[in-house]
Amino acid sequence: MTPFESTARASTPSRHSPAAGVTHVRHRHTTHFTVIGNHLAQHPTLSSTAIGIAVRIQSLPDGTRVGIRALAERLPESEYKIAAALKELEAAGYLRRSRERTAGQRIVTRTTYYECPDTERRPERPARPARPTRPGHRTQPTHSTHPQPVDNPAPPTHPPAAPPTPTPSPPESPPASPPPPSRERTPAADLLAGLRRSDARLALSVREITQLTPAVETWLARGVPAEQVSRTLTATLPGGIIVRASALLAHRLTEWLPPVLPSAPPAKAAAPPPAPFQECPHCERVFRSPSPGRCRDCRPPAGTEGRGGTDPGCT
Repeated sequence: MTPFESTARASTPSRHSPAAGVTHVRHRHTTHFTVIGNHLAQHPTLSSTAIGIAVRIQSLPDGTRVGIRALAERLPESEYKIAAALKELEAAGYLRRSRERTAGQRIVTRTTYYECPDTERRPERPARPARPTRPGHRTQPTHSTHPQPVDNPAPPTHPPAAPPTPTPSPPESPPASPPPPSRERTPAADLLAGLRRSDARLALSVREITQLTPAVETWLARGVPAEQVSRTLTATLPGGIIVRASALLAHRLTEWLPPVLPSAPPAKAAAPPPAPFQECPHCERVFRSPSPGRCRDCRPPAGTEGRGGTDPGCT
């Protein structure tokens, strides 16, 4: 045998082996395995990323965190691909995410995974009501068609009429979810609706705008201009996908709320106007005085007015 010849024997194909395509090497698992239905493994519309993440979630025990960030820490896919795959699973009925309020008034996301959504989400059919029997109707015996002769036949008795069986009412359909509350257009609501012009990731629903409007109105009532509120909500946004824009805006509106402006100090009293100009009749000097008279130099000393003599300032 030359060094270039292989020592491996050519395996003869079994009569059960396919002529082409994949050949499975079966193994019976007894521990650490997960049963996956072909409805998921061979789903015609789900992407391979969505199918792989669904298998990952189905293999995890209850209580494991399966959010976008938690999955991104353990998988090589980016948060964007994981978010798109989770949306595919929600549309196909395998995943349902709902927000609930805990006892500590915290809002958490509750994730429910359905291994077989077609059977686990199918509504139960109401039990078919039994047909009511007519009063006085007697069923015929089936064991014998000829009555046995008796010596002293008893007079026939009529059984009491059975009360009519009430027809069960059809099951009530679950009440439809109430529509989102509608509010009049306000400057605060218009400000929130226009945030998506600055960043498309801040697109809010009608319900989210209704919930955030009172917080924006508080900012406006404290004298903050609408342009400054908009800049505060859109500045220094995180990169990548914003999963819940409403939660980010609610945090900023609550934590960055400015204080109330202090009251303005009282206005000072206006200074009195200066006295008008007067002209001294003796020296023709101009001076300020509320009334006409002599200037300071021509005015006689105190106590000498009314006496005879010559005014020393006017000689």
